[in-house]
Amino acid sequence: MACEACEQDTQVVHSFTGIQSLAEQTALITGASAGIGASLSLFLAGKGFHVFLVARRAERLQKLKSEIIKNGGLCTIISADLTKESERERVYNETVGAAGHINVLVNNAGFGWYGYYQDMPWQLAKEMVAINMVAVMQLTTLFLPGMIQRGSGHIINIGSIAGGLPNQGIAVYAGSKAFLDAFTTALYRETHGSGVTVSVMRLGPVKTEFFDRARKLENGFSVPAERYAISTGSVNRAFWRLLSHPRRVMYVPGWLWISQFVEVLFGPVIDLVGPLLLKREKQKTEK
Repeated sequence: MACEACEQDTQVVHSFTGIQSLAEQTALITGASAGIGASLSLFLAGKGFHVFLVARRAERLQKLKSEIIKNGGLCTIISADLTKESERERVYNETVGAAGHINVLVNNAGFGWYGYYQDMPWQLAKEMVAINMVAVMQLTTLFLPGMIQRGSGHIINIGSIAGGLPNQGIAVYAGSKAFLDAFTTALYRETHGSGVTVSVMRLGPVKTEFFDRARKLENGFSVPAERYAISTGSVNRAFWRLLSHPRRVMYVPGWLWISQFVEVLFGPVIDLVGPLLLKREKQKTEK
């Protein structure tokens, strides 16, 4: 088993960077202060990556950095508000200034909200679009040209099956993830043969504070899918497989590949049942 693991690590090195040592790998992870981002940061640092961690909450980033360094890893933190264009540019400049380039860009930052769209505060909707979509676009704009020039690199966008299942209660969130699907697909095809891969991970619900945050946002309800959430460890393992064998799309867990057919086959049923589920959540909130 140990030999198989070593072989897989070698495959990762050659598949997306073309260099020989994992110690030379660099990965930038947005939304790294909690949840999937924090877990993935620890995981990649343990694999030998120099991880660059980006999030708003500096104290959480510092705590995570201390843990990584304690375990012998390399870590640089950048506290930044990715809703702002100037802050995204600063992230790029500080990262390139420190590392020269990034091998793996993980666009993970994002948040959700569940409720009736007419009750969603406009400021909250704007922030979701800025984080879930615009930040992904700008960071890709900044980092992709260098990857193309070097002929190596991997951009991984953390998406959701919600992108293909625009159900009630998640109008803006589902729209943002549908954008990620389309954006990734177009870039994957544009970069084919360049040595760079652009991928999207279409996740099901994952056990993080994502659900608590959504619940606490103004006019938001509890997200029903929380009960089916998987561990962040499952996401880490899938992420590593994606680095080992680059492709356009990875579903996590894997059986969720069937979700791409749900809207086509059962859309009319969801049209009837979905609104009842949202109404029930609203009633529970009002009690």
